[in-house]
Amino acid sequence: MVEDLYKQKRSLELRWHLEYEQFGKYTLDMVRIDDKIKEVITEIKLEENKIADRENAINNAAPQVSVAT
Repeated sequence: MVEDLYKQKRSLELRWHLEYEQFGKYTLDMVRIDDKIKEVITEIKLEENKIADRENAINNAAPQVSVAT
């Protein structure tokens, strides 16, 4: 899922650069693309936090083994 979001972000960035190359100035479409990029970045952060939370839960749930001597 995160990989797809990174691909989507990169695609939007390339589209933004293409707009700039075509018009040579900041356009309304570029504003919309910027907004979408911000949304995707937020989604990426949320997904990465979910993954980190799961990893922490797994690590904290690991059995503690002590050797009594």
